[in-house]
Order: sequence, then structure tokens, then C-alpha cells
Amino acid sequence: MPTAEQPLQPLSADEEALLRQLGRVMIVLPRVIDADMMREQRLPLSEYTTLMHLSEAPGRRMRMSELAATANLSLSGMTRVVTRLEKQGLIERTRCDEDARGWNAVLTDAGLARLEEAWPAHLASARRHVFDHLEGTDLTQLVQALRRIAT
Repeated sequence: MPTAEQPLQPLSADEEALLRQLGRVMIVLPRVIDADMMREQRLPLSEYTTLMHLSEAPGRRMRMSELAATANLSLSGMTRVVTRLEKQGLIERTRCDEDARGWNAVLTDAGLARLEEAWPAHLASARRHVFDHLEGTDLTQLVQALRRIAT
């Protein structure tokens, strides 16, 4: 917060440009990767991301609320994604052992196979839309800066 000795400074032209481009990236990047995934794999990015997070979880299972938070979806949005994946046999829902009110999403063997099938398309899209544009950039510093922004 600015003080009497240190007044609020307007953004420089470079700062303003960075802020605007970050906003654009946050909107455009998920859209273009989703479009690639739909075209090449008929798998929306929200479903791919859900399968990915479950594949990395202990026992390939996560509580629905935790999965929603990890995938940056509302609980109702995650419920819709999991319902679609469940109908395809890629995920099962089971009651939480610790809490009978809660539900876990569990990645099935078919779900893991589907994730492995879709992974090359996701990788190619990420390289094309992100990493091909970052040559010469210190990725460690960029990750650290983005982490600080996000927290």
C-alpha cells in the first residue's frame, strides 16, 4: 500500500504490456490447447487435466473437492466432468473411507490408457503454443516468478 512518503506509481509501458499479455495468455492458452485436444483426441482439456491429476495422485484417487481445486474447477463443474468420464469407464466414484459423506474419483485402468493415448497430442500442443516461444528464457526463474504471483 502506498504511504505518504511513497506514493502509488503508475505502471510503466513495459509493466502495462506484461499485465495485458498475461491476461490474454490466461484466456487464450486454455482455449487453443482445448481446441487441439478436441481436434486430435476428442478429449476436452478439462477431461485430460482431470485424468492427469488422478494419474499422479496416490492410489490414482482423489476426493472430489480436492480434485476440483487442483484442476481449477468448481465442485459442480468437476462433478459434470467426472460424470462424463465415468460414463466412458475412465473414472469410478467411490465413497471416502475417512468420511462417508465424501466421494473419491478413482482413475480406472481404461482411464490411464486413455490418458497415455492423449498425452502426445497434449505435449505437442504445449510445445507449439508455449515452449516454442520461450527459447532462451530462464524457465526456472519464470516458474519461480509465476509461483510468487499465484501465491
